[in-house]
Amino acid sequence: MSSNSVDGTGSTAAYQLQEPAPVMTGQAAELHQADFDTVQSPSTPIKELDDRACRSGGSKSRGRGRKNNPSPPPDSDLERVFVWDLDETIIVFHSLLTGSYAQKYGKDPPMAVTLGLRMEEMIFNMADTHLFFNDLEECDQVHIDDVSSDDNGQDLGTYSFATDGFHAAATSANLCLATGVRGGVDWMRKLAFRYRRVKEMYTTYKNNVGGLLGPAKRDAWLQLRAEVEALTDSWLTNALKSLSIISSRSNCVNVLVTTTQLIPALAKVLLYSLGSAFPIENIYSATKIGKESCFERIVNRFGTNITYVVVGDGRDEEHAASQHNMPFWRISSHSDLLALHQALEFEYL
Repeated sequence: MSSNSVDGTGSTAAYQLQEPAPVMTGQAAELHQADFDTVQSPSTPIKELDDRACRSGGSKSRGRGRKNNPSPPPDSDLERVFVWDLDETIIVFHSLLTGSYAQKYGKDPPMAVTLGLRMEEMIFNMADTHLFFNDLEECDQVHIDDVSSDDNGQDLGTYSFATDGFHAAATSANLCLATGVRGGVDWMRKLAFRYRRVKEMYTTYKNNVGGLLGPAKRDAWLQLRAEVEALTDSWLTNALKSLSIISSRSNCVNVLVTTTQLIPALAKVLLYSLGSAFPIENIYSATKIGKESCFERIVNRFGTNITYVVVGDGRDEEHAASQHNMPFWRISSHSDLLALHQALEFEYL
């Protein structure tokens, strides 16, 4: 998976941050306000945020005659966007496969690798079985609505994806290329249908993955999740605490930018029970365009009069945050996750 990717432009000068964006690293599980103010806070004072029910932002539909749940526009009262990395920030995945997590934390390497491989298999099975990854692997998009303008809104209730000739046409004509997707009108419409169905599946099952998997696979999934969580000392549970606080605020939103291809990324989000934190409109894949370009798209969508906070573990998102003058909170250990949660809980962030 590490080698198979499962693992617009906007103004960048109007963030009103007085100094270069700081790197905010959680130093300990216990945080005092004075320490946070002097070491970890962004250079711009952060407004106190209300704890109200979250209304997720979404991109405006670019659909031509599109009638099926276009992405909603951003909220007018939105004040802060938290831009998250996925692997090794919210979930532990790639480092299980490589054995680096086990080495760092003194865990059993063969067990860690085995758990990673089992989760990898489950991710690809979901992507192939329910999310058209066999058709869409070479037709990757940055965002779920990127081809929605080619969707004519046709009712897909009785539509046969298996016999519409999409896969054969794509394979024979090599229509899905790294330089961009562009086939005939009929083929592009079939591509848009698939992404629309993926969006419907995600929205329907984001809080009920067991219903999508079925009883037998559901039990295997729950068992595997429990084993991963035990090995990683509740890494995901700690990340979910912060995501939940942000989601509970009406003036905040969680956005995900990952280097995983979009379809496997959606499978990951579902299988790690992150669907309630990330509406599908708030998920971006940087596989094709890189994180910096994804950040530009996010700024174009949500605007420049709000605060962005980037949460991640890697150089890519740190560099992109720096380029856009966004504060960066580095996650490199459990203590960083705990510190982030406490900063959010006490409304320092």
